[in-house]
Parts: sequence; C-alpha cells; structure tokens
Amino acid sequence: MNIGIPKERRPFEYRVGLTPAAVQELVAAGHTCDVEHDAGLGAGFSDLDYERNGARIVYSPYEVFGRADLLLKVARPIQEEIEWLRPGVVFAGLLHLASARQDKVEMLIKNKITAVAYEQIQLADGSLPVLRPMSQIGGRMAAHIAAVLLHNNNGGKGILIGGIAGVPPAEIAIVGAGVVGTYATQAFLGMGAHVAVLDSDLRALQRIHELFPGVTTMLSNPRNISRVCQYADVVIGAVLVPGKRAPIVITEAMVREMKPRAILMDISIDQGGCIETSRPTTHEHPTFIREGVIHYCVPNIPGVVARTATYAFTNAALPYILEIANEGIDAAIARDPALELAINTHRGERVHLPTFAATTMVE
Repeated sequence: MNIGIPKERRPFEYRVGLTPAAVQELVAAGHTCDVEHDAGLGAGFSDLDYERNGARIVYSPYEVFGRADLLLKVARPIQEEIEWLRPGVVFAGLLHLASARQDKVEMLIKNKITAVAYEQIQLADGSLPVLRPMSQIGGRMAAHIAAVLLHNNNGGKGILIGGIAGVPPAEIAIVGAGVVGTYATQAFLGMGAHVAVLDSDLRALQRIHELFPGVTTMLSNPRNISRVCQYADVVIGAVLVPGKRAPIVITEAMVREMKPRAILMDISIDQGGCIETSRPTTHEHPTFIREGVIHYCVPNIPGVVARTATYAFTNAALPYILEIANEGIDAAIARDPALELAINTHRGERVHLPTFAATTMVE
C-alpha cells in the first residue's frame, strides 16, 4: 500500500502523522511511505531521519496526497487538503468531526473518502486507546498553563498555585473525571493546589477518591457546578462523550458568578466545547475575556509538545495503521470492532459520524 505522511498545515500544529521508527515498520511490512519535505521538523524529525528508515521524501503536497492509498494526518484536513484528497482514499487523523463545518464533511462523503477518526477507536471496555495519550498530555499541560495564566503579567489574579506558608493555595475545580481530569488532578496536586473534581459517574469519582486522598469529589450537577464556579480560581471543563459533541455543562450564568480574572479552561473545545461562553482560540492568541473571566480554549493543546505527542499517539495508533495497510480497510474494519467504530465516512456513506455542533465550530 502507498502511505502518505503530509506536512500539517493548521496554525501551531507541529505534530506529524508518523514517526521514523513507525515508517520503518511499515516499510518492513512491504509498504511504501511518502513523507512530505520537512513534515517532521516540528517534532524534531529531519527528512534524513525518514529516509534512513525507508521513506521516500516528496517535495509537493500534490504528490503526497495524490499517491496515497492511506493518508496519515494528525489534525482534521483544512479545505485545501480536502480538495487534494484522491477519491476513494483512506485517511486517518484526530478528526473531531463533531465540531467541524458540515460542508467539509459533505465533501468527504461526495468524494467517497474513508475517514478514520483516531479519537473514536474504542475498545470493548469503553476506553479510547489512541485518544488516551493526547488526553494525558492535555491534562498535564492544563496545570502548567493555568499556573502561567494566573500570573499578573498575563492578566491573572497573581496567585501562586501552591501558595506558601501562611498563604493558601489556589482553588481548582475540574469538571470531568476522565483521563484529562485525572491527569490534571495529578498535576495540580503536584503543584500544591487544592482540587475539587466533579463527575456524573460515581464510579469515576470513587476512582479519583482512591487515587488522590484529600481531593474533594462532588456529583456533577448544575447546583454543584455553580457552587464551585463561585469560589474557584481555575475551572477546567474536561467533558467527553465519544463520537458526539460535548454537552454544555457550564452556562453563561455560572461564568458570571465567577471571581474577576479567574481562569476558565475548556479542554473539550475540540469536540465543540462544554462551556457556553467558549470559542476556539489558538496558541498564538490563547485567551479572551468574557464576563471578566479569562477563557482558554485551544483545541490542539498537545500540538506544541509535538515530539512527545507524536511518539505517544503513534505508539497507540500504529497497530491500527498496520491493520489497515496489511489487510485493506474493508477487511480491517470487519475484523476489528474497535476500528469499525472510528469510521466516520466510507464509500460515500455516513457511518459513525458524530452529531454536528450547533454553535461552536472549528475550521
């Protein structure tokens, strides 16, 4: 199979669709890998690194898109890239089509593209093996980002996350006890913060309670979310419903109750956002202020730790990539139920296509 790894073209997306080591495995299995010139630079991989592992370097996006039977991206394709996709091609990435413009999805259907959403690969136990490392990174980064946003020179309240003798630590509220919430909790606790975690699943709260003694756990309902919004210095929205738009759990009325210059981070923004006042931002301009509250809503948080993130998601995705390359897409999805759940469009048909966002959309 001809496998293409293009350069990512979204702003501040430094990850790449495959590491050189993964290229070596695919080439050893008899496949051809075309890597676009400088595709790996953001993640610290040179063209020579790929060539030494058996890749062919191409110098035009038209070549890498035009030759590929299987195209491996990270982010959802931009308009230009959709036009470059060859009819009938299979392409995989972190697509998050729940927050995409519907006209782009219609183009995928019209051109009979098979779209494989890594974030929807789901095992029988409900876990999401390829999304998981990105969620881990996002959760850990949330604490570091929040610490910086609390600095006065960034518009924050001038609070040190862990406090100091005689001065209490920052109050953190995390809505969502999944992978992002768990890793954010761990990171904030490591910095000395006081943390409360909310979730609608008592089993998830039990797990947080056992993992992190001393963390306050609360059922996620409008009353409790409103309560924590009133006192928290940082509120993290980390809600995920696989294959669907994130539900709004923090309303505009709750945001108005927050302290002036508090931090509100919507980690669910790549799935449409779980905060009513959110809108997508970028790493260049990551925040905006609404109702006196600093909002951070960057969809691709791991995109700026590209080397770690590329290794992490390639490690998780490679078994599924090998399945598709070795067996063909039809045989692979027939054999593997986890992969079948990740098929958004196939041969001109909608398959497991997420519900479209009614409001917040990412280009």
